[in-house]
Parts: sequence; C-alpha cells; structure tokens
Amino acid sequence: MFPLFVLRSGPTTPSQTRSAIAPQPIGLTSASVRRRLSDQVPLAVANRHVHRHREHLYNKKVADSSRPTVLITGASFGIGQELARIFSRDGCNLVLVARNADKLRQLAAELEKKDGTRSLILASDLSAPGSAAYVHDQTTRADIDVDVLVNNAGFGQFGLFAGNDLEECMQQIQLNVTTLTHLTRLYLPEMLERKRGRILNVASTAAFQAGPLMAVYYATKAYVLHFSEAIANELQGTGVTVTCLCPGPTVTEFHKRANMLSSRMLQFGAMDARTVAEDGYRALMAGKPVVISGLRNWMLAQSVRFSPRRMVTAVARKFQEVRNR
Repeated sequence: MFPLFVLRSGPTTPSQTRSAIAPQPIGLTSASVRRRLSDQVPLAVANRHVHRHREHLYNKKVADSSRPTVLITGASFGIGQELARIFSRDGCNLVLVARNADKLRQLAAELEKKDGTRSLILASDLSAPGSAAYVHDQTTRADIDVDVLVNNAGFGQFGLFAGNDLEECMQQIQLNVTTLTHLTRLYLPEMLERKRGRILNVASTAAFQAGPLMAVYYATKAYVLHFSEAIANELQGTGVTVTCLCPGPTVTEFHKRANMLSSRMLQFGAMDARTVAEDGYRALMAGKPVVISGLRNWMLAQSVRFSPRRMVTAVARKFQEVRNR
C-alpha cells in the first residue's frame, strides 16, 4: 500500500476508517493487472500535452495497509479542498491532483501538521489528453491502492455558446467528461478485484436542465449524473459504490474562472464549499447513488422534473444573466 501516513490520535482508528470505506477487504491487486490497465493509453501521448510535477510528502520506509487512500482531483480549492480536509480528519492518506502545485503543497503541509496526514502531490492539467493515464501510472508506480476516487475537477464558461472560445469548450468537455470517465474506468477494475471501493463524482444541479449562457457546462454535468447513476446500478452487490454529488450555487474560485461573479445565480442562496463537501462525504459513506446539497437546491431540482422544459430553460437563463449595474 501507499506509504503516506504517520500515526495520529483521534477517535477514529485507521482500521475503523478502512472498514467503513471498504467493508469487504480482499488481497491487493496484482501488479500485472495494474500494468495492463495503465498501458491502455500510451504515456507518450500525455508527455506531449501535460505539464507534470510529482512530490512525495511521505516516509518511504513506512507502510500501513489498514489506512485507506483517497485520490481527489481539483483538490487545490473549493469543494475538493474541503473534501481533502474531511478525509484527512478521518485518517485517510491522500493523492492530491490539480494544476496549482503551490496550493497543493500548502494544503498537504496544513493536513500533515493538523492530522499527521501524508500526501502524494500530482500537479497536472487534467484538461489535457492523456492526463488520466498519467495519474494512474503515477499511483501504480508508487504501489498505491486507491480506495476512494473523487472526480471533482471541472470548470465552466459563461456567455453565448457561439462566442465562447472553441479551445476552452473542448478543454471543458475533456476535463468534465473525458478525464472523469477515463479515471473511473482505470481505477474501477482494481476496486472490483478487491471487492471494495467508493467513487464520488461531482456534478451539479445544472445536470437537471439545459443551461443557456453555460450550455456546454450544463451538458457535461448532465453526463456526469447519468453516467454515475448508470454505473451505480451496474455495481450493485459488488462492494463498490458510486455517488454523484449535485451542488447548487457554491462560492468557490470556479465562478472567477467562469466569469460569472455577478451572475444572479450567486445571489440565490449560494452555499459554502465546506457544507457541500460534508453532504457529499456523508452520502458517499452511506452508499447513496445521488445527493443534492441543500434543501432549496433539492426542491428546485425536483420541480424541474414536473415543469415544461421550455419554461425551465427560460428560467435558467434568467438566473444566469449578469445583473445590471
């Protein structure tokens, strides 16, 4: 197993934590199986497109298979960062993936000081083709069994689709859909062989309707929701669960990148990232297939199912529009 940890005090022991995450433990995945999976996408492809930076913040002489390992994408801010803090609090080792190496280092240092958590940092642009294969190759080389996969990384564009930057549109699909699917496909067979594991895919309440002025983003989140629900059904009785977290408006750096800080959406009861992360964590541990964070968001998502789609789309646009100043 991944030698990331140092002993920590607290009410939850490592064995209790792993038991909660993986109720049906089995032997380690064979190296041959891992090699076959990592070879599915040549790393030479990734080498041309992905800037990588790998850091080990752990003692290579220490290994403890009783501690679960959680891989989190988009861990440098927002919901991903808060999920890292929650898993660290509960005695997990971490693989932190994001573009910003400095922020990952700061987070890893914070969690090591607070909880004694050890982390592997992978600074990688997951919107680049081949990035998922790179991440999987790095965990394989480090002999890591990923017990929990958190597909959190994502971004959106705000504005009329015809005027959006085409390259950013394609990067958005690559990150929100392709990389998420690829990572899931690479790590899922290993979980199935061990007969234990959990996957948390972060979608959005945007998944429940079309979204003018964020057309591609809404469409990608609909994919994440439907994909997650489908494989959650396929995995029943295997010891592996899939949970889809659907937050509503949440105050994070996401909105700065999407250029929508003045959107009406953020004025409508935006939640904080910590609350959303706690909701997702609880649902993941309970094995729920879907969780919508916040009562208001849940009510809105349910109302969409019984409303005329044309009306829902028009209302969605009104909420996306920038306020007159």
